[in-house]
Amino acid sequence: MCNLPWMTPAVFSTETLAHHPYGEAVMRILGRAMQAVEPGNAVRRYVQRQGDVLRVDEHEYHLGGVGRIRVLGVGKAAQAMSAALVELLADRAPQGLLIPKHPPGEATPGLECQVGGHPVPDEHSLRAGDKAMRLVQGLDENDLLICLISGGGSALMSAPYLGITLADLQQLTASLLTCGARIDEINTLRRHLDRLKGGGLARLAAPARVVSLILSDVVGDPLEAIASGPTAPDPTTREDGRHILEKYDLQKTVPRAIIRALETTAETSKPGDRLFERVQNLIVGSNWMAAQAALQQAAAEGFQTGYMGDAWQGEAREVGIRLSQVLKSGAGERPTCLVGGGETTVTLRGQGRGGRNQELALAAVCALAGIPGVLLIALATDGEDGPTQAAGAVVSGDTLGRGLALGLMPEDYLQDNNAYAYFDRLGDLLRPGPSGTNVNDLFFLFRFG
Repeated sequence: MCNLPWMTPAVFSTETLAHHPYGEAVMRILGRAMQAVEPGNAVRRYVQRQGDVLRVDEHEYHLGGVGRIRVLGVGKAAQAMSAALVELLADRAPQGLLIPKHPPGEATPGLECQVGGHPVPDEHSLRAGDKAMRLVQGLDENDLLICLISGGGSALMSAPYLGITLADLQQLTASLLTCGARIDEINTLRRHLDRLKGGGLARLAAPARVVSLILSDVVGDPLEAIASGPTAPDPTTREDGRHILEKYDLQKTVPRAIIRALETTAETSKPGDRLFERVQNLIVGSNWMAAQAALQQAAAEGFQTGYMGDAWQGEAREVGIRLSQVLKSGAGERPTCLVGGGETTVTLRGQGRGGRNQELALAAVCALAGIPGVLLIALATDGEDGPTQAAGAVVSGDTLGRGLALGLMPEDYLQDNNAYAYFDRLGDLLRPGPSGTNVNDLFFLFRFG
């Protein structure tokens, strides 16, 4: 079990939880969910070594026949995943590259670090993409490339096709992030605009063998959508990308270079391509795994438990209402904990600060007002919800009344997309700090009799 301070239950304390009779139990449940998907634990669970044999799930790689070992870690969990792997392969002194969102606290031996930009790619992202291509070019059939892929990788590492500028990518990404597009739709477009995405990294590394250990941050865990699938086949087409632009009425406002690329670039590698016969893609951590760990802890704490699935999507404020309805509809003789996950979206209408989890929670404030013995908690597992230092928020039946006593009208804050300011005044923002992992968002519903 990971002993990082981030993983201790106390980091989830808020004003409501600190004074709630079940507060410590709730914080232990949140902590257990995060421990289950700590990146180092996730790697160690699926990768073992016995002598010269490296076992990755059910596949074996005989290191005696392997030439060079290269490691590429991209995403918010890159550093923690790489530390566990390099420790296992220390005698082979693997060389490689890390592309995280934040500079790591300590270096991983043999691995260069190039921070990228997120959620909108920047010049650092382009530099990271260039270094990634140079890392894998020239590998032969005896070499082994181990990729460590986690959420955020799409923006952190970028190598756009010729003719697409950084400004083009930034304008497109900003438009998609503010129009309510789902992450799978955003990544469909990214795959058809970038040389590393949609299996592009695997193509550049061929004929080397490729192992990708993947921490999923996408609903349903589709390989092509996680970090835009650098080592996975892509079932979508350029036409799908054009349809997404049409769906959100962006075809006339995005840069012309984007439209041109969707009309002229080569298609991505598709399922069935022989390229992937030498590629092993393996999910080592997911939203489902985190939710199941939370439910196990809840059962140990004496809660009746239920799983709500990991496919909660749509406008954050609408999902907040739907989750509130679920919470209000049930009753039981003993405390109940329901856990689900997903990834909502926010259509920006105001000038405030917040993120999708905070907005979801804010929408639930009025829906749960005055109901005794309930809690709704929305948590971003990467520890960062939108452009804020919060990971989400806690709502109870008392939240509305406490806010009104301070002159806070939730409708006004919701209209301005200003959930951060609302919950900050109440002391009910979750502030665990960057987690170093990312398996999407978790939603916890508690009833206490």
